[in-house]
Amino acid sequence: MNSVSPGTKREAAGVVDAAGGRYVEAAVMTSVPPHGIRSPMLLGGPHADAFMPVAKALGMRAEVFSNEVGGASSVKMCRSIMIKGMEALATECMLTARRYGVEKQVLASLADTLPHPDWPGLVRYMMSRALIHGRRRAEEVREVVRTVAEAGLTPMQSPATAERQDWAADRGAELAPEILATKDLDTLLDAVLAKAAR
Repeated sequence: MNSVSPGTKREAAGVVDAAGGRYVEAAVMTSVPPHGIRSPMLLGGPHADAFMPVAKALGMRAEVFSNEVGGASSVKMCRSIMIKGMEALATECMLTARRYGVEKQVLASLADTLPHPDWPGLVRYMMSRALIHGRRRAEEVREVVRTVAEAGLTPMQSPATAERQDWAADRGAELAPEILATKDLDTLLDAVLAKAAR
């Protein structure tokens, strides 16, 4: 279930198979809270079909994606390019906009360009995810970098995403729980900027 590159999953499968085990990869396709074990998952590998009755008995929302190891992981990692990248971009965009005092205008422009009913809420949510879970997200994005390279492409955006996620984790570790839980974007931006200025 680890969020790692297809190549890393294949390496793990080789170790398990060589020891006589049966490896099934799982890619969790949404945030685990509030779904828990019922989070949607894609399964992969030659033993995925055999695992399905066990998954159903456990209450898992799993489906077999591929009989080859690595396919499910490729879906997860490509999704992570976008989701973790958006979190990093939202953090950098809104902190910079707040520093210039133009966050309201930037949010209005975003809403006009990419319609969403609550851009302030969306941005606050994305930033809070990075502030709270940035370290784990940075580790995942480093596997995303490997995924991009395994596809024969040069990772350009993802290395910067990992750096921003680490930065967010450092700032988040300095913030009080009530700040991290705030629903007010202005409060969050000011608190992070205060820590960034130190």
